[in-house]
Amino acid sequence: MNKGGKLILWQNPLDPNKPEPLQQQGCEEALPDPGLSPWRLPRNPCAEPSFLLLLIPAASCCCWCLPAWQVRACPDPVDKTQKMAELLGLGDKCGEGTSGASVLAGSCLADNRLNLDVYPDGCRWFLQLFEGRRGEVVQVEFLRLSSNDRLLGTTLGILPHLKHLKSLVLKGGHARDEFGSCQYGSLTSLPPDVGNLRCLTHLDISFNSLSTLPSCILHLPSLRMLLLKDLPQSIGELAVLQDLDLSENALEFLPEEVGNLRNCTELDLSGNCLSSIPDSLSNLKSLRRLHLHSNLLVTVPASLASLPNLSRLDLQNNCLRTVPPEIQTSPFVRLQGNPLGETEPSPQADEPSAGGLRRLFLASGEDSFTVTSEGCKVVLACGIHFYFPPGTASDPLRIYFRTLAPDPQWVKLRHHDVLLSTVLELQPHGVKFQQEVQIWLPYASPQTLHQREVVVRTFSGQSWSDLRTRVEQKRKSKKHVAHCSVLHFSWFLVVSRLVQNECKVPTEGTLLFSSVDPNIKVTFPPGVTEETRSVKLQVLPVSAEEIEEITADAGCRASPLLCLSQDSLVDFLRPVRIQLPLPPGITGLNLDRSRLHLLHGDLEGQTWDDITSQVVLEFTHLYAVFEVTHFSWYWLWYTTKTYIGGIAKKVYERLRMYQVNFIALQRKKDPEQVLLQCVPKHKVDPVLKKLQDRYRGPEPSDMVEMFEGEQFFAAFERGICIDTDRPDCVDGRLLFIFYSHLKNMKEIYVTSPVDRKGQAVKGQVSFYRGAVPESIPEDASRRRKGPDSLWLATLPIKLPRLKPRWAENPGPLNGFSFPPLNLGNAETGYLTQANLLSIARRMGADWQTIGLNLGLTYQQIERIGYNNREDLDKQILDMLFSWAQQNSEAPDCVNKLITAMKESGRQDIADEVETIIELGRQKYRESIRRVGLEQESSTEDSAIAVM
Repeated sequence: MNKGGKLILWQNPLDPNKPEPLQQQGCEEALPDPGLSPWRLPRNPCAEPSFLLLLIPAASCCCWCLPAWQVRACPDPVDKTQKMAELLGLGDKCGEGTSGASVLAGSCLADNRLNLDVYPDGCRWFLQLFEGRRGEVVQVEFLRLSSNDRLLGTTLGILPHLKHLKSLVLKGGHARDEFGSCQYGSLTSLPPDVGNLRCLTHLDISFNSLSTLPSCILHLPSLRMLLLKDLPQSIGELAVLQDLDLSENALEFLPEEVGNLRNCTELDLSGNCLSSIPDSLSNLKSLRRLHLHSNLLVTVPASLASLPNLSRLDLQNNCLRTVPPEIQTSPFVRLQGNPLGETEPSPQADEPSAGGLRRLFLASGEDSFTVTSEGCKVVLACGIHFYFPPGTASDPLRIYFRTLAPDPQWVKLRHHDVLLSTVLELQPHGVKFQQEVQIWLPYASPQTLHQREVVVRTFSGQSWSDLRTRVEQKRKSKKHVAHCSVLHFSWFLVVSRLVQNECKVPTEGTLLFSSVDPNIKVTFPPGVTEETRSVKLQVLPVSAEEIEEITADAGCRASPLLCLSQDSLVDFLRPVRIQLPLPPGITGLNLDRSRLHLLHGDLEGQTWDDITSQVVLEFTHLYAVFEVTHFSWYWLWYTTKTYIGGIAKKVYERLRMYQVNFIALQRKKDPEQVLLQCVPKHKVDPVLKKLQDRYRGPEPSDMVEMFEGEQFFAAFERGICIDTDRPDCVDGRLLFIFYSHLKNMKEIYVTSPVDRKGQAVKGQVSFYRGAVPESIPEDASRRRKGPDSLWLATLPIKLPRLKPRWAENPGPLNGFSFPPLNLGNAETGYLTQANLLSIARRMGADWQTIGLNLGLTYQQIERIGYNNREDLDKQILDMLFSWAQQNSEAPDCVNKLITAMKESGRQDIADEVETIIELGRQKYRESIRRVGLEQESSTEDSAIAVM
């Protein structure tokens, strides 16, 4: 079974008396919910039900980024619903649960919406609402529930009562296992009565435990969008399927059963992660067009060249180094963008020498490999290397891997840590190897390694711990790599931490120095402990300039910040002696003891207590010496201030922060496409310089302080809104997580509920930290204080006034002037200049596909796009009128235009052209008839007039 991808089926049951399938007629917005994605879906001309089936990647619970392609099926004149159910092996069963009661805030039920998937007990709340406020609940049109909820079974039985329901979301992925992985939902089927929801147009049951498609789905009369998880192997049994579009997904392989689609004429597999395709595709004798561009193909079967009806085979932008001669010489094959003739890159010798040990080089689309008792070396496309020595595993073991963005809910960074990599997950979790496996993890080099060190951190199932790490640098690429050895697999990441010195403390005592500042030492006297324990020491140097800048007090001075920890919960039996250097500029000769304070901080650095009077402080010319029995943070301050704890806390927090700017940019050719980014202060200018050719926007925000791993939000206000059906959207606000060495960037589309025909729409995007505020101030300013302290920055956004539509501008359009032009002839029908303009208005983003089907080359299409790259309207007009002028003398050019529209999936435009042609024919026949009657024309003329 495939791990991911999207399958879209567009079914129109036929009238038994019509031999040809009905095609799509125009477009309409199928989803009335403005919070859902703006899918453009075909209008169904049939009275019987039709549906879309979407398959999305299993690792992603979102649908907002997927375009709506279509698959046209040509079913038999029998019961189409029953046939589809049989082919997909459908069945249904309803799980039951137990009901419960919980108090639900009335604000969750807002008008016709009920979003409960963000609450741990959302189903319990739903049941409580249904019992207490049934009259309101049955009017709900948009409902979201988590399929990880234990009461989902009971809740499913109530869904058929919601007769007005238009959108139903029952996604999984709302719970995590002990290792932080998203868990699939418990949904295995739906109650049969769900098929009676006649208003339901959108159903999302992705990331669940479905083994078959619930049969009730096929009875939903208004369903236009269905989101699932897997590509069924039974797809091969859809013998009448004609067009199948699986483009732009995470498909990594195809089931052999795809080769059973004997009536398929067009198959689009572009934009996936396929490294190979099954030989069974050579059975598709009806196939005319096969799109495989933008994949990871390293080989293709030669039998594709012998498909009798194939007129286009697009293999561009793959990894093909060699191609069978039969394919390479075929005139309908496109091979640009492949490394044809190039040799395989030589393997790098970074790993230990192991003679003839098997090497595996995995492409970016692969997610697993097999380890045998012979061992192997593995290189991932992202640069991660593995070395499995011989004898690592006694039996063949399948290893799965993936890289993820870190989530601060389960990746716990320690004080002053800096994250340097994404998270690597290796499965099976916890598997015990017989020999250590070596791992090389690339990481982003920090600005400085002075007084810091790089370590690999792993998760044991309970907590994160640091591994013994060796830092290396690639000789050729100069990339930094962290090397470690492990006996088990789970989660791994690379961090930069304060240098850590450690030692074992035996009963006879010992001495521990800091390698960062040798003037710092800890003396453990004899008898300090009954059993040997491990002690760790870390030091954070603090300059006098930093203290003065943060406190605004030139008289403040502080020693290095000392952190001591141990692996025992028992205090030491005897006092431990600590030596700290005096603050800069202070010596034993000029020391004013009334100004010196020894501070003790808790493990989180939240409270700082002045313990000067609780310990015996001794001073030398350069040092302060004191004794303690338990470990934590210790800090010497020299100041005239009396309340030093609050000042120390402020300084400590600032030392953990990073200064950043916020940027909000709009794409020049499409201002509704907005780029949001949080950029460290030293990267602002390079980022803006890199983006200035494609984006425009306001200056960066004022400098803001942020913590590593801190969450912040972005909200659009004042007439500009964002699609709220994104997985990273919380109450209409986008959620970010700041990591100083990772990209904190999102590209989104914003829209305006205000009519932009008359004026431009001005708004703003505001960034703020912490939880989502209950209300957004009406007028957000750049700097907020007091109640609005959560706000970080506000940047303006402007959506320009819409250009007048073509029909509203009778003169020359966008600098184009159109010569008098007629296609065809009076007898067979013709298209005028005005007809072509009407056609061009409806093409939209499909103009490139239409141009290719009209016979234009890829080079011509690219040139048209480049010459008019700022204006979609000009691209469409340039393509259409260029083709029309070149083909105005061709006798069948109008038929070619109709055929191209049909092949491009634009039956609506093809119907419009045929209507125009038929009208022209009627006018011509009427004119001939009139002329023939007046002049008593011959039998031949009469025959022409009445045919």
